[in-house]
Amino acid sequence: MVIVNGEGRSIAGIALSEYLETTDYDPGRIAVERNGEIVPRKDYGSVILKDEDRIEIVGFVGGG
Repeated sequence: MVIVNGEGRSIAGIALSEYLETTDYDPGRIAVERNGEIVPRKDYGSVILKDEDRIEIVGFVGGG
């Protein structure tokens, strides 16, 4: 079980990029943290999610 933004998901074993493709997140407007460390965007395809990983996804919002 991988915890994503506080919710458990059965996504262990897939790449972070694969998971993000199943969501409505705009990859150009988010930051991803895995177990307390920021994941560089270039690494999304090589980061394989594992049981007990804690993922936080934050979207950037523009405005003024």
